[in-house]
Amino acid sequence: MPEIKVTPLGAGQDVGRSCILVSIAGKNVMLDCGMHMGYNDDRRFPDFSYITQNGRLTDFLDCVIISHFHLDHCGALPYFSEMVGYDGPIYMTHPTKAICPILLEDYRKITVDKKGETNFFTSQMIKDCMKKVVAVHLHQTVQVDEELEIKAYYAGHVLGAAMFQIKVGCESVVYTGDYNMTPDRHLGAAWIDKCRPDLLISESTYATTIRDSKRCRERDFLKKVHETVERGGKVLIPVFALGRAQELCILLETFWERMNLKAPIYFSTGLTEKANHYYKLFITWTNQKIRKTFVQRNMFEFKHIKAFDRAFADNPGPMVVFATPGMLHAGQSLQIFRKWAGNEKNMVIMPGYCVQGTVGHKILSGQRKLEMEGRQILEVKMQVEYMSFSAHADAKGIMQLIRQAEPRNVLLVHGEAKKMEFLKQKIEQEFHVSCFMPANGETTTILTNPCIPVDISLGLLKRETVIGPLPDAKKPKLMHGTLLMKDNSFRLVSPEQALKELGLAEHQLRFTCRVHIQDPRKEHETVLRVYNHLKGILKDYSVQHLPDGSITVESILIQATAHSEDQGTKVLLVSWTYQDEELGSYLTSLLKKGLPQST
Repeated sequence: MPEIKVTPLGAGQDVGRSCILVSIAGKNVMLDCGMHMGYNDDRRFPDFSYITQNGRLTDFLDCVIISHFHLDHCGALPYFSEMVGYDGPIYMTHPTKAICPILLEDYRKITVDKKGETNFFTSQMIKDCMKKVVAVHLHQTVQVDEELEIKAYYAGHVLGAAMFQIKVGCESVVYTGDYNMTPDRHLGAAWIDKCRPDLLISESTYATTIRDSKRCRERDFLKKVHETVERGGKVLIPVFALGRAQELCILLETFWERMNLKAPIYFSTGLTEKANHYYKLFITWTNQKIRKTFVQRNMFEFKHIKAFDRAFADNPGPMVVFATPGMLHAGQSLQIFRKWAGNEKNMVIMPGYCVQGTVGHKILSGQRKLEMEGRQILEVKMQVEYMSFSAHADAKGIMQLIRQAEPRNVLLVHGEAKKMEFLKQKIEQEFHVSCFMPANGETTTILTNPCIPVDISLGLLKRETVIGPLPDAKKPKLMHGTLLMKDNSFRLVSPEQALKELGLAEHQLRFTCRVHIQDPRKEHETVLRVYNHLKGILKDYSVQHLPDGSITVESILIQATAHSEDQGTKVLLVSWTYQDEELGSYLTSLLKKGLPQST
C-alpha cells in the first residue's frame, strides 16, 4: 500500500521553528526551516539529526521549500545549508527570496554583533545560502526532477507567502505554511483550487479562535491609541518589518489625516524605505484596490509616519512607535519597551501571536515583573493590550480551506496541542476524514490509495485525426444501476449506493495527450487564445477559464506549459476520461491544427 510519512522537526504541537519532513513515493522534502524565537541556545534550531543517520543530507533530501520570509519559517536556513551541510535546491517565491536575506541579516546583527553569541551563521553564509535558492512564480509547476513536481498557490499572510503542492505521480501533499483566508487592506485572501490532495498539512495557530468583525477591532485599536496620546502617553506597537506593520500603518495614517492629529508616528529606521521598495517591486502580490490606485497614489508613502531615531524614545510628550521585532524578544522594540514600561500613562499594543519564552508572551500572560538580562527586574506599569491583527487563518478560515481543497487526510502543525485537539475533532466530524497532529520527532504514516499507471500500445489507441463533425454534447451514461445480491435477495440500486455499501472506491481512467503549438507569447496569453478559440467553436459546450490558468470543456482539462528547450513552443496537455473520449479526440485534433492568427 503506498504511504506518505510526515515528521515535524519543529512546529509539531508547537508554534515556532517550523520544519516538516515529508516522504512521498520515495522522495524526501523539507517544508520550511525556521528558528524558535523563545530560545537562545541550540533549541532555537530544529533537530536535524532526525533526517538521516547515515550519509549526507543532500543525498537524502530532494529539495527544501520555504513558504514565506518570517524567521520562524526561514531563520535556520543559512545554518542548515552552510553549517549543517545541505547543498541541494531550495525553493521559494520571488518576494520571499528578495526579503529573506534582509531579515536574516537584521537578526544576525542583533544576535552576534550586539549579544556576542557564537555558533551562529555569518553574513557571507546568508549570501551563499541564497545562491542556492530557486525562485518560483505563483501557479508555476516546477519539475524538481523527473518524478517530483511542486506548485505554489497564493497564501495572503505576508508579501510573497505561498502554499505549496508537492506531487509525485498520483500522490500529492499540500503544505499551507501560514495563510489568511480574509483579505485585508494590502493583501488578498489565500486561494487554492479543488486539488484533492492525499494530505493537507495546515497551520493551526488560531485553532479555536473565531475572530470578531475586523471593523470592530480596527475601531477599538484606533480608540485605544487615540486615548493614550490624548492623555500624553506613548504607544509602542511591536511588529515584524513587513506585513501587519503596513496594515496598521495604513490604518493609522488614514485616521491621523481624518482627525488632523499632531502627535508624531514613527517607524523603525530603514524598514519603511525597504518595505516601500518591495511593495512597489511586487505590486502584483497586493490586493486589487492597491494595484488599481498604485499609479496615482502609493499607499505605502506615508505623510504622517516618519523614520524613528532611538534618541526620540526619551522625548517628552505623546508619540506612537512601530518597532521591530513583533514579539519583544530582541532589538529596538525591546529597548523602547524597557524605557517606557515604568510609566502607567504609556501603552504597548501586541497585534500578533507571541511564542512562549518571549517577553511579548510573558506580558500577555499577565506577568508584570520580568527578569531581564543581567538578572535585572523590570516592573511593567504601562498598559498592555492584545489586539489580534494577526494574518493567520482562524478556525473558520482553516475549515474553509479544507472545504476548498477537499483533501483525503489532514495533518495539523504550528499550533498549541490542546487547541489542535479540539480542531482535529471538529475536522473529523465535519469532513469525515482522518486528522493527525504529531509532536516534534513523531512520524505519522498515512496510507494512500494505490495508483497503477498502465502503458498502452500506440496501435491500440490510434485514432483518425481528421476533424469530423462535433460529437454529441450529451454524454453517454456508462452505468445506470447496479444489481446487488445478498442472502438470496436482489436489489437494484444506484451506482453510488452500490459503491458505498460494498466499501469500494470509484475509479476513473483518464487519457492525456500533448499538443505542441507555435506561440511566442507568455503561457497565460496562449491559454487565453486557446480559450477564445474553443469558446467560438464549441457553442453547445461549457467552456471555462479557471483562476489557476487552466481550461475545462465539460470534464476535459487543458493546461499550457512552456517547452523545456524552445520558449516559442507551448505544450498543451489535454486530459479526458474514457466517457469523454470522443470529445477529447476531437479537441486534440482541433488543437493540432493550430490557432487562428486573429484569436
